[in-house]
Amino acid sequence: MPKTVSYAQWSLEPYCIGMKLRALRTQKRMTLSRLGSETGLSTALLSKLETDRMVPTLPTLATISRVYGVGMSYFFCEPAKHTLSITRKAHLAGNSRGLESVKATPLNTVSAGTRLMARMIEFPAAGASSATDIGRETSALVYVLEGKLQLDAGGMHELLEAGDCACVESEMALAWSAAGKHRCRILAVTPVDERVGGGDRICRLTSPARHLTAQR
Repeated sequence: MPKTVSYAQWSLEPYCIGMKLRALRTQKRMTLSRLGSETGLSTALLSKLETDRMVPTLPTLATISRVYGVGMSYFFCEPAKHTLSITRKAHLAGNSRGLESVKATPLNTVSAGTRLMARMIEFPAAGASSATDIGRETSALVYVLEGKLQLDAGGMHELLEAGDCACVESEMALAWSAAGKHRCRILAVTPVDERVGGGDRICRLTSPARHLTAQR
């Protein structure tokens, strides 16, 4: 049978009171037993409060707040922003988009106030012909999911394998391509480029394919 949720539990869910209680206890490195001794509350009750199986009364919450040294506002502050984007693996194969043979699948929605753009980018097996220019000032976190990634910048040539991670902050022209005879898939997280309007307000990691030589 589905679990019945009371109106009180439903209305308090956005405040994540149980999660906050558990986080505070973890930060203070306290056991339930010690917290029970400090507050005079049973460990069974405290456990139910931390797992949202029971809604705390205001006097109970005030007692716990005193031990942790926080005010009641800590539990009831209104969240200013909450965005969660989920991309199921079934969509990664069919919904890719990109320029020429490089495919980029957005993993989050870019809207006003969005600071980061996450994408899964797939480079085909073709060597330098699949290289792409990251562009002007570049800040990116890249994690290789599959295959091997060739990174070229100035006189530098790096080969990243599956499981490798690269953090890039550079004004050099950078070029990326799949190394070897197999495709390469990466997870790329870049800042949103405020200068680009519309739905493409992202730092362009997939420009038209061409290999660039960096100017030192």
